[in-house]
Amino acid sequence: MPRRGGVSGPFRRHVSPVSPLSVSPLPHGRSDDALDPAAMRQPLPDAWYCVGQSAALRGGGGKAMRAVSLNGEQIVIGRGPNGAPFALRDRCPHRGMALSKGRFDGQTLMCPFHGWRFGTDGHCREVPTLSTHDAADFSRIAVQRFPVRESAGFVWVNPTPQASGAAPALPELDFEPAGSLVVELEVEASFDLTTLSLVDPGHVAFVHDSWWFRPSKELREKVKTFQPVEHGFVMTSHATTKSSPVYRLLGGVPEVEIEFRLPGVRLERIRAGLKRVANYTFATPLSENRTMLTNALYWSMPALNLLKPIARPLMRQFLTQDQQVLQHAQAGLDRKPTMVLLGDGDLPSQWYFRLKREALEAARAGRAFVNPLERRVLRWRS
Repeated sequence: MPRRGGVSGPFRRHVSPVSPLSVSPLPHGRSDDALDPAAMRQPLPDAWYCVGQSAALRGGGGKAMRAVSLNGEQIVIGRGPNGAPFALRDRCPHRGMALSKGRFDGQTLMCPFHGWRFGTDGHCREVPTLSTHDAADFSRIAVQRFPVRESAGFVWVNPTPQASGAAPALPELDFEPAGSLVVELEVEASFDLTTLSLVDPGHVAFVHDSWWFRPSKELREKVKTFQPVEHGFVMTSHATTKSSPVYRLLGGVPEVEIEFRLPGVRLERIRAGLKRVANYTFATPLSENRTMLTNALYWSMPALNLLKPIARPLMRQFLTQDQQVLQHAQAGLDRKPTMVLLGDGDLPSQWYFRLKREALEAARAGRAFVNPLERRVLRWRS
């Protein structure tokens, strides 16, 4: 009989006794029951989330701004006069109007309701409806600012206004790309369920059964080594002897390394001699049951730019396959919110919940994050 595990977020875990989760003991005598279960059901509050491409903020002579959603929060992003990005709550404190519906002149955002102006630092600069005899002081009125950064061609926002500095690192590229391709797809599923698809090796043979990605229909035994990294784990670099057509474009036998990092980041790095390809996937919580999946493909070979018209629909097909199966799975979890996680192939999903729990516990205790995972060899069929 399988051993019944504890509760992680909305999911009760059932774990096979022959495949126990390889984790270090809970530090400082910590109890699994100490954390508020509701926190495990939410995306991490102090983390960086992808909210769009950097290039989208370069239009209109640097005056472009965009409205984005992040875990139910409406945010407006743009570039200030020095070119640095800003992120503000998309709500005028006067009557609640969305600032993104107004005008941005490169220095101030004007609310379209009554003309209030706010700098990119969030502070109110002007209330044009005030009379010269009005003694009202608007100098202390401000719109909430959020930490914002750029990396790997994307804008990232931390929904915690006073970020601790201990959030997982932003994804970066270790080569200068000659080209890139980005596909975004909204999924009607929770952030946790969507993120689990990034670490689930077993679904590939059944969900992504495409001629161009997985030409062999035979299930094969996989043996891979995983080891912990800061805020995540990595499938260590290995040669792909049974390369897909995508890998064969690089020539030779590529070396592949796949890393998962909190809050919902999958980084696939591929090397073949001096050639480099990176396939990055980011999950962004839009609301309780809506998640944005962003897939970014980068390459170092200029010749591959010729294949972009072909690659884009294939990438979208790949993400659409995930989208459809996740939405059906979410409907099932809405009816009965339990999961049975079994065997080595499901261990990365359990690791995700352990990493998430540790991040929340560390933040609550005001201590450094301690990765609870250990080096482990996993075996599954795919």
